[in-house]
Amino acid sequence: MRGAIAEKFKGKEYFGHPVGLFVLFLTEMWERFSYYGMRALLVMYMANYLLSDPVRAKAILGYPHLESLLTSMYGALTAQQMSSQIYGLYTGLVYMTPILGGMLADRLLGQYKTVYLGGTLMAIGHFLMASEQMFLLALIFLIAGNGCFKPNISTQVGSLYAPGDSRRDGAFTIFYMGVNLGAFLSPLICGTLGQKVGWHWGFGAAGVGMIVGLVMYWLGSGLVPQGVNSQLSPADKKANANSKTPVSKIKMTAAEWRAVAVIGILVVFNMVFWAVYEEQGNVMQLWADQRTNWNLLGWEVPSAWFQSLNAAMIFLFAPLLDMFWRRQASKGAEPSTVSKMGLGCILLGVGYIVMIFAARYTPDGGRGSVMWLVGATFLYTIGELYFSPVGLSFVTKVAPPRLVSTMMGVWMLSMAFGNYGTGVIGMYYEKMSPDKFFLMLTLMGVVTGSIYFLIKKPIMRAIAKEV
Repeated sequence: MRGAIAEKFKGKEYFGHPVGLFVLFLTEMWERFSYYGMRALLVMYMANYLLSDPVRAKAILGYPHLESLLTSMYGALTAQQMSSQIYGLYTGLVYMTPILGGMLADRLLGQYKTVYLGGTLMAIGHFLMASEQMFLLALIFLIAGNGCFKPNISTQVGSLYAPGDSRRDGAFTIFYMGVNLGAFLSPLICGTLGQKVGWHWGFGAAGVGMIVGLVMYWLGSGLVPQGVNSQLSPADKKANANSKTPVSKIKMTAAEWRAVAVIGILVVFNMVFWAVYEEQGNVMQLWADQRTNWNLLGWEVPSAWFQSLNAAMIFLFAPLLDMFWRRQASKGAEPSTVSKMGLGCILLGVGYIVMIFAARYTPDGGRGSVMWLVGATFLYTIGELYFSPVGLSFVTKVAPPRLVSTMMGVWMLSMAFGNYGTGVIGMYYEKMSPDKFFLMLTLMGVVTGSIYFLIKKPIMRAIAKEV
């Protein structure tokens, strides 16, 4: 069956892109369905149920040791603060392990096999969530699986295109639509099951989504890059074939070191972006659950549906933004990749200005309009589109070909520290007034975005090209 599919579609293009892009689109869509379905429930599950009862919490395998470690660092923690810490640790480690997954692919298994390994580990993790006692072990499986999966499927998108192919930014934007289609559907299904039927039904549905993703990847296996170091340039491949020294051990040039250094500088700002952005799954989800009116004609909409707003807007606006960039490019007016990323950070910060007004106009202990969340989400969604897929594309453009998976892992490592920062920042939600908390997030986004514009020209000089 796989062979017939590969034979039928090999060499064909749809919407100006190879069919392999849409195989990766569907695989990533279902993997993100599983990830965001679980994430939509995670903080509420911990804060409102699992950790709210000390007896239940202490029955979790390994929890007493984790609690002891965190309280020694931060003092006594409420259920909300402990949930914020675990959320930050989990999402941080999810993005820390990709550097190991990238190295595993570059040096041993190749991207194709490593994606399979990652998907299998994640499916096991989702099904382990059915046991409250196995909660932390389940998170460990999910972390390890994502580390194998995430950098290598993203790198395979870049591998579909020759160096200098102008379609690459658009390909990552289309791929990003797959991410967000899965992220849109999962809170509606997993979130509803978790909040209306039972927490473990929601987590189980996430596991089923991961299995479907693996099946999609298997069916389209003949249409995606499969070899180790599939990103190597033709010159590197020839050198590797004619030399006893592997390309991975050939001394790096000065230009390659400068490229690595540029990525190293930008990962610092990448941390700040994700620390602010990921509050949507932490504090913003608690705001949606505790301070937002979700009554619709007498039916209480599950607050987890808030997680679908961002994904729905990305799916709606990503193709429009791609068309806008193409139109700008045809006129020679398209912003550089670095400028897009700076603008993305600024828009992210501006989104939280809406939440400052929401905090000031929502009475203490009351519930405000869902439109506050819609407005904030719209702004930081456009910011995300200017930042996240463009950042992935930047790495594949600038990184030395022999190190592209490893550098993608480094990029995601910076997201790890950013996501952990989300947990640390979220601890101040109960210590500060809400409007001051959201002002802090606004300043972090706007200041970081401004720095991108200040360092744009030095970056271009360092890598000796416009990207």
